[in-house]
Amino acid sequence: MSFLRNVMIQGVIVMLPLGVTFWVLRLIFNLLDGFMRPLIDRLFGVDVPGVGIVGLILLIFLIGMLLQVGLGRRLVEATLNGLLRIPIVRAIYGPAKQLIDSFSGGSDSGGGFKKVVIIEYPKAGTWMIGFLTAVTATQSGEMGVIYVPTAPTPNSGWVAVVPVEDIYDVDLSVDEAMSMVLSGGISTPDQFEMSVMKSSS
Repeated sequence: MSFLRNVMIQGVIVMLPLGVTFWVLRLIFNLLDGFMRPLIDRLFGVDVPGVGIVGLILLIFLIGMLLQVGLGRRLVEATLNGLLRIPIVRAIYGPAKQLIDSFSGGSDSGGGFKKVVIIEYPKAGTWMIGFLTAVTATQSGEMGVIYVPTAPTPNSGWVAVVPVEDIYDVDLSVDEAMSMVLSGGISTPDQFEMSVMKSSS
């Protein structure tokens, strides 16, 4: 019985990560495939698993090619500006684009992640990595607006407004901090320095 139990445990140790990986990949496949597959099926009468992903890749490539030429870029910008006039679309697309630009380093408007910081939360002596997005003034003094991502999906998280004197700078790049979050803390530098963030005033 002991031998059988050990064999089963070892089998589970191997199969469980494979099962989770398969489930996640299948979920992503169905999500991406389902984005374009119904449209392709309606237009061309083709209902083949995976055709939606091929269509999505072609659409992304086409938009990328349009952005390479002046006329195409103006056409895409005009389309996006038209969509942004719709209140519901503007409320969703605007913040989503800012977040993606922050992760990709594509924000040219001065927004996005300014630097990596650390705050003491949820209790004294416990620290959380965050990204400073803005500094604002209140009656209580300067406050830092910090996006705290959740691991291992940094596109979800929460926003904290913290007094500047309670925010600590850390000598990590945005890429290094993102690597920490995506790996669940596995990819962490051997050491890093932290210091109280200086007020902007």
